[in-house]
Amino acid sequence: MFKKYNSLSFLTFSLLLLITLSGFAQTAVLNKGDAAPVFSTHASLAGSAFKFSLKKALAKGPVVVYFYPSAYTGGCDAEAHAFAELKEKFTAAGATIIGVSADDIQRLNKFSSDPLYCAGKFPVASDADGKIAAKYGLTMGAARVGIKDALGQDLTHGFIPRTTFVIGKDGKIIAVFSSETDHISPTEHVDKALAIVKGL
Repeated sequence: MFKKYNSLSFLTFSLLLLITLSGFAQTAVLNKGDAAPVFSTHASLAGSAFKFSLKKALAKGPVVVYFYPSAYTGGCDAEAHAFAELKEKFTAAGATIIGVSADDIQRLNKFSSDPLYCAGKFPVASDADGKIAAKYGLTMGAARVGIKDALGQDLTHGFIPRTTFVIGKDGKIIAVFSSETDHISPTEHVDKALAIVKGL
């Protein structure tokens, strides 16, 4: 009986250890040299919804995947505008841009076509449940009550930390930077990403 109890305790401990280690592995932000998890999700370009595939985008060249907290908020608006302004330079470098947030596709249809922000120049994708962000090691914060966007609408979704991944055509991460750890502004994400893809 004692031996049986010990075996059960060992199995329980081993299972808990495995779950704990798996949890740590999932929360680590992916780094330079890591394979970028491929994903497909609903996205919007110039107000029209479509299915974005990272795998298909990478077949054409490097991809800048930038996660941002929410459409129609100060820093995110400035970042989207900067990407739109420099879109031709990213294209000349052979790079695709895709923004990812927890906004639903209806909000993104409006944001993607707004001439002040994405201006129909590049797509933005919906990661409403935070699953794509989690694959990249990013944890989506809970929705905060009483937060409104620049349009005066309540923000009811969670927020993904502002983080940019530059991914090479081979699917490997070339660079990663975040406002939280690297202390850079939203528009600096754009400048850094452009400098990297131009150097490829």
